[in-house]
Amino acid sequence: MVIEKWKKLATKYLVKEKWATLRVDTVELQGGAIKDDYYVLEYPNWVNAIAITEEGKIILVRQYRHAADIVSLEVPGGVIDGDELPEFAIKRELKEETGYTFKTCKLVAELYPNPATSNNKTFTYLLTGGVKTDKQHLDEHEILNLEEYTVEEIKDLIKEHKIAQALHVAALWYGLEALGDVGGQKSALSD
Repeated sequence: MVIEKWKKLATKYLVKEKWATLRVDTVELQGGAIKDDYYVLEYPNWVNAIAITEEGKIILVRQYRHAADIVSLEVPGGVIDGDELPEFAIKRELKEETGYTFKTCKLVAELYPNPATSNNKTFTYLLTGGVKTDKQHLDEHEILNLEEYTVEEIKDLIKEHKIAQALHVAALWYGLEALGDVGGQKSALSD
């Protein structure tokens, strides 16, 4: 069977805010059936990073996440502002959240957080050679702690389910893969 896109027949916006928009679509499904209440969350695109210091440590941030009511250990990142390029956005976010600047920046993945209900994309970058050049410049609602881990410690945190954000686990996997350190292979950091 060939999978075809659904045909959008109508759209009605229920909420239109800066950080999230909720719309309800009426769609014609493959085969002709009509579904008149398909809810879609529209978010801005996001960036996140596997950020590695000059000493070979991976920077993570620990912060409270209200929707899940958890204190979460995550890779740094944030929202792409307007027409900002993703590579510029991740460098800006890292400088704001961590105070670090990096020598290299490479896109390692483009992921959809939840394509069933949301329309945004996350761009994951691997940055290396990080040096602390500034203090943190956090948004008014951001309260976060910086933590640094070795590659082996990151693997243990994932195995022990200590990193609960699925998108961030995926980012770490892609970052470790780009380093050549997935599945027990030698790390580029150990050279």
